[in-house]
Amino acid sequence: MTTTSWQDSVYTALKKAGVRQIAYVPDAGHSRLIELAHADNEMHVVVCTTEEEGVALAAGAHLGGQRACLLMQSSGVGNTINMIGLPTTMRAPFLTLITMRGEWGEFNGWQVPMGQATEPVLKAMGVTVKRADTKEEVVDMVAASAALAFGSIIPVAVLFSQKLIGTKVFVKEAE
Repeated sequence: MTTTSWQDSVYTALKKAGVRQIAYVPDAGHSRLIELAHADNEMHVVVCTTEEEGVALAAGAHLGGQRACLLMQSSGVGNTINMIGLPTTMRAPFLTLITMRGEWGEFNGWQVPMGQATEPVLKAMGVTVKRADTKEEVVDMVAASAALAFGSIIPVAVLFSQKLIGTKVFVKEAE
């Protein structure tokens, strides 16, 4: 018996919402979504060198009549602050799924400041922020957030808590 992961179900929710473009900066927390997007011939996938490129891609997708989603990590949110004004100013929908760091079991102190600042910074920029903490709520949260972003034409971010995605562990190799 094969079980579907919550990431597979999130990808299905994005497809049902009409998302046809995925932009991302490589991130282990989004690895399954990225893998599914690359395997899907109906999805246009763009690897970004920085997160603000993904905001611009989403705005361009809207102008071209398509829906996009940006996948990024909380540490990249700071890179988007200036560009986040674009979808608000041009009245374009914006949907982003953000894997959180600096929370549950974090080992890297460098991740903590932006992890703590992610939600208030996004809200200060006019982004509606939702948070998924459990596998049971994540799919409905993404589906409802996509409906909100694309139906109301507003920027919406869904934060995937570190407890949901799992704590990163780096193991020192034996010498």
